[in-house]
Amino acid sequence: MELFGSSGIRGVALRYLTPELVLDIAKAAGSVWGADRVAVARDTRTTGELFANAAASGLAAVGCDVDRLGVVPTPAVGQYCEATARPCVLVTASHNPPQFNGVKLVGADGVELSVDVLERVERRVLDDDYATAEWEAAGSERHVDGVKDGYVDQLVDAVDGDAIADAALSVVVDPGHGAASATSPRVYRELGCAVRTVNATPDGHFPGRESEPVPANLTALSRLVATTDADVGIAHDGDADRAVFVDETGAVVDGDTSFAALADDTLTPGDAVVSAVNVSQRLVDVCTANDADLELTPIGATNIITRTRELDDQDVHVPIAGEGNGGVFFPPYRLSRDGAYIGARFLELLAGAGGASVSEVLAPYTDYHFVRVNVSYDDAAERDEMLAAARAFVEAADATPNTTDGYRLDYGDAWVLVRPSGTEPKIRIYAESSDADRAETLAAEMERAVESGRA
Repeated sequence: MELFGSSGIRGVALRYLTPELVLDIAKAAGSVWGADRVAVARDTRTTGELFANAAASGLAAVGCDVDRLGVVPTPAVGQYCEATARPCVLVTASHNPPQFNGVKLVGADGVELSVDVLERVERRVLDDDYATAEWEAAGSERHVDGVKDGYVDQLVDAVDGDAIADAALSVVVDPGHGAASATSPRVYRELGCAVRTVNATPDGHFPGRESEPVPANLTALSRLVATTDADVGIAHDGDADRAVFVDETGAVVDGDTSFAALADDTLTPGDAVVSAVNVSQRLVDVCTANDADLELTPIGATNIITRTRELDDQDVHVPIAGEGNGGVFFPPYRLSRDGAYIGARFLELLAGAGGASVSEVLAPYTDYHFVRVNVSYDDAAERDEMLAAARAFVEAADATPNTTDGYRLDYGDAWVLVRPSGTEPKIRIYAESSDADRAETLAAEMERAVESGRA
């Protein structure tokens, strides 16, 4: 796809992502959906209202009435769409820096669009082909209240609140000034937890920390967990479709570790797990131990959703899916990532652990060392030259590459993957091994190969 990447479309606001482009995407989506009424929502970014207005105009131009939901987390959009059977144009750049914005398209079932539907929308944009309405059939708009309330209520009802309350857990929540600032703290309070917050004022400049919940950005959360003797910290990205955890000592938990623990708690023999080609050996081990199949896709939520739907059509049970970045799906709940729900499921895991700490619960899944390196490029030509250099390195390696998405080399005791990002001008390098030095060496070798192609 030319427009849509691995999780919607994103770019620097008013440079790559323009009101005109958002208008066209909304017109194309409305034309493909053919729905009488479509929702528009956004996260806290400062350009969000501008682009939400463009989206609403585009939808009205093709005859769709518009429900304006305002600032809500992405999973609350999913809940609203599912409850009302209305699709949504969602303005968000997820974990990207504040100068970025983007668009996700959510179907009337509350799930982001699959690849085939996105391709139909994209073709409409590229062909300038819209079902433009006559003036008397133009859509109108209304503002909808109570979306966050409905989302919180259904989430609290979907987990074992009694068990969580009985565990009397102390939780620190860091929404990163994003769209969950008014929802996630409330969810955990209603589940009976003692809750403190940091970076919980909605602010599209992200003054307290950058939006992506990686260790370098979670120092305030880590300090607060450690100094208040909290049981766990929970951090989100800007639109709150991910959850990253901090243990009782203030150490940030690797997303692959928490994913493996949640999977181990969820899987039964005969199940399947869908994950991306950068899957950790931790999850491979869990699938083997639970006699469950592991299905690999290209990286990105859209690809995981598409493959999970295909398996569901084949009557294959997929109770959990996702990636090691904190973005975990629980398809029986909803085939979308929900940071607050991921956090609640982790609290259920803790509640059932008989008083064990987070670090104790996760100890069985910490045997591997993971390295991630991002290499920026200036333009498509430079990217292609750098990837060509990586391909030459891979073809000369003593391992057979997996080309599902980029190039992955498996060595039995370790692996390395190189691929272009679907959302940013970066080439991603991932490496993992039970030996930390081995993982660092694999990543460094691949980085040198990539850099050798730079003009």
